[in-house]
Amino acid sequence: MNTSIEERFLAQLNQHLAIAHKISRVYQSDADERADLVQEMIYQLWKAYPSFNGQAKFSTWMYSVCLNTALTYQRKAKRWQHQTLMPLHEQVPDAAPNDREDISLRLFEAIADLAPLNKAVIILHLDGLSYEEIATVLGISLSNVSVRLVRIRKELETRLKDKLKTQ
Repeated sequence: MNTSIEERFLAQLNQHLAIAHKISRVYQSDADERADLVQEMIYQLWKAYPSFNGQAKFSTWMYSVCLNTALTYQRKAKRWQHQTLMPLHEQVPDAAPNDREDISLRLFEAIADLAPLNKAVIILHLDGLSYEEIATVLGISLSNVSVRLVRIRKELETRLKDKLKTQ
């Protein structure tokens, strides 16, 4: 049975749509902005799909397109908005201090505060991509991935400890 390019794209997109939502959550704190960003990611994925040659996994290619879209979207938003977005902790009520959700929220907040490239590196790492895949998606060297991950872990650990002390 022959499937059209649209059907193949939609099948792969639906299988990996969580990637777009995850990236949008890290790069945008406002729900409406996240929805707009996801739509922009889907549009960019569709535009770029003819260039997807299957040499990498679809999910790896999708990460690359979505991260580039998020970074571009963020740069454009900064040009147009001269105010900062509401911090995530002001949007989501805090859970009990020992609650697992609270720890997850604090980790998410700490990741959201990282530099854009570091956000991308840690998201990909937490999603189980290999160092080689992360390097390919982001267009950086394997050693750069390794060094960044060590520094990111230390930075996140420090931020989380500081946040827990202030409670």
